[in-house]
Amino acid sequence: MSALLHTTREGERWDAIAWHYYRDVREMARLIAANPHAPRSGRLPSGLTLAIPLIGRPLAVSTAGLPPWKR
Repeated sequence: MSALLHTTREGERWDAIAWHYYRDVREMARLIAANPHAPRSGRLPSGLTLAIPLIGRPLAVSTAGLPPWKR
């Protein structure tokens, strides 16, 4: 699994980190699962290194047959 590394700042929360990297707070579970060494709730301490798993994005849909205003 490929991952980015994130070093926490004092008071960061899982939901804020999920939003920052994925723009989806529901991805908190993915972050928590990838970082069993980190506290699971509350605010995170500063200096903690977290793995941020890279997730695939949907493939782009071809716009070749669409009118110009929908491309």
